[in-house]
Amino acid sequence: MIWNFILQNMSADKTRNTNSRRNVSAGLSRRSVTAALLAFCAALTLMAAGCAGARGGRTAPDGGSGDPAENSAGTAGGRADPADNADDGKISVVTTIFPPYDFVREIAGDEADIKMLLKPGEETHSYEPTPQDIIAIQNSDVFIYTGGENDVWVEDILSSMPDSDLVTLRLVDCVETVEEEQVEGMKGSAGHDHDEEDYDDVHGGHTDEADEADGEDEEESPHEADEHVWTSPVNASLIAEQIKNVLSKADPDNRGMYEENTLAYQEQLAELDGQFREVVDHAKRNIMIFGDRFPFRYFADEYGLEYYAAFPGCAGDTEPSAATMAFLIEKVKEEKVPAVLKMELSSADIANAIAEATGTEVKVFYSCHNLSADDFENGETYLSMMQKNVETLKEVLN
Repeated sequence: MIWNFILQNMSADKTRNTNSRRNVSAGLSRRSVTAALLAFCAALTLMAAGCAGARGGRTAPDGGSGDPAENSAGTAGGRADPADNADDGKISVVTTIFPPYDFVREIAGDEADIKMLLKPGEETHSYEPTPQDIIAIQNSDVFIYTGGENDVWVEDILSSMPDSDLVTLRLVDCVETVEEEQVEGMKGSAGHDHDEEDYDDVHGGHTDEADEADGEDEEESPHEADEHVWTSPVNASLIAEQIKNVLSKADPDNRGMYEENTLAYQEQLAELDGQFREVVDHAKRNIMIFGDRFPFRYFADEYGLEYYAAFPGCAGDTEPSAATMAFLIEKVKEEKVPAVLKMELSSADIANAIAEATGTEVKVFYSCHNLSADDFENGETYLSMMQKNVETLKEVLN
């Protein structure tokens, strides 16, 4: 019975991947295997739950893993270990990545036991859930995740769970999303690469045949919603509002406190937004150049900034073509930008090569998708990292 369940999930996931622009190889992808393992873990969890009886009370995830992303005493936020608070009456909140984890800390204060599945220092696009992660989700009162292509595994797990009082929230449902964008010179994911011939095209050499081919390619591989919705402080405020709502639904006794904390946090986000607008309004230029992926579409749109980058935000391929490198080097020289940007936790090789060829320097611009273990322990937050972005943007645009 369990193996039938696994095979069904593998078959469904294989069909999904056939239509995905990132999965062009034959056979089962890594995601297919992961989905099968997740289905197996979920089935075992459900069998155990059936033997043990219905879930009682609010059970926090197992805190014995030594995971620094659990909101325990001594970590950023200074709250108690969820395992020690299993019967303390606090709601249990699980998030996949750092931004909603940090937002919940600001809104819930000490009234929630919070766990982030992504470990500090881990790359979001290579994350694969463990059986313990699945159990943590099932045992939580509130589960917050991004949504979109990288969270297909979440939908599989949630659909395999029995009906419960679990409250879920997808970040992509909190704001108006835009499509992930291909800009001039950028090397894209499968089906959208700008190779040497593409480089000629973006410099004015497009033919009717090329335009027709592009149209056919777009029909076969439609753009997907950009998932990095939190990179705009304006969006972060909208997300905080929805987090307040789901926390209040799961824990109505503390609704007033959640509302008060959310308003205070939104005031800080509004101040941050004003600082970015002040920088942009008084800048000499409005262009950012990234020797990296670019998950900042919402940020750029919010403040009217142009950008060039090596790859889109969710690109799996991080080996730039010669054409992409030549284009970015030429663009840095043309625009006379003082620094090439890269994300935190990503390789600096591309940005360093561009900087060396143009006599500029490399600066980190925080996407806040995750942070290093040291930064986590030292209490870095979404606001503190975005505040660093204010100063970096001031340098880059002047």
